[in-house]
Amino acid sequence: MDAKRPRIISIANQKGGVGKTTTTINLGAALAAQGLNVALIDLDPQGNASTGLGIEQSDRELTTYDLLLQDTPLSDVLRETEVPGLKISPATTDLSSADLEMVTSARRIFLMKDALAASNTENLDLDYILIDCPPSLNLLTLNAMVASDSVLVPLQAEFFALEGLSQLMLSVREIRETANSKLRLEGVVLTMYDKRNNLCHHVEMDVRENLRDLVFKTMIPRNVRLSEAPSYGLPVINYDPVSQGAVAYKALANEIQSRHKIEGQV
Repeated sequence: MDAKRPRIISIANQKGGVGKTTTTINLGAALAAQGLNVALIDLDPQGNASTGLGIEQSDRELTTYDLLLQDTPLSDVLRETEVPGLKISPATTDLSSADLEMVTSARRIFLMKDALAASNTENLDLDYILIDCPPSLNLLTLNAMVASDSVLVPLQAEFFALEGLSQLMLSVREIRETANSKLRLEGVVLTMYDKRNNLCHHVEMDVRENLRDLVFKTMIPRNVRLSEAPSYGLPVINYDPVSQGAVAYKALANEIQSRHKIEGQV
């Protein structure tokens, strides 16, 4: 039986504070809870995904920087987390200088793709690789998208939600035309949704009217437990499995899995 290649999804939005890292951590944990093997690649120099999964700064000897720029295999960089089936390639502020180092490379937007190819991800028994991108459309984010099958966009339910999304979708289209013809939009997930807020309802209607089936049915609510969980180094589905946030991310994982099964039948 041939080794399978993991599905690679970048979680990206050039706007900060939209729940990007929260989505990466908790979607990864929810997929792992279904019995899948998931690797997170923390590509954000802030390293919040690493912290949110309990990886101390002192334990980040090998990081995504080494994967990207030092030819270190993914298997050497990945760390176990408290969540069975979920591993992470941690990040440190070393990544903040990566842009400058990458500029001089002729293959500067292919470095992540090359690193994952050299790591023989087919032999790592992974179902998914989720890449937590920095909050900007810089070389790191472009590397993630060139290496990915799809891009998942967390979108905060706020007034200017759609404005930044157009630039991101343009970048996805440009990469599809120039560097990764298979790249597609996985979908848009509304985050920080407050059903008591009329503005959230208007934003949801606007987003669904414009993007239709690209918008997931699942919406991620504003939830205290979601905010608390990272300080304990745990995803919310482990910190408080019955919280609204945990239930929502389990539903998102199910929805993504359902979409992929349908695609597999085509």
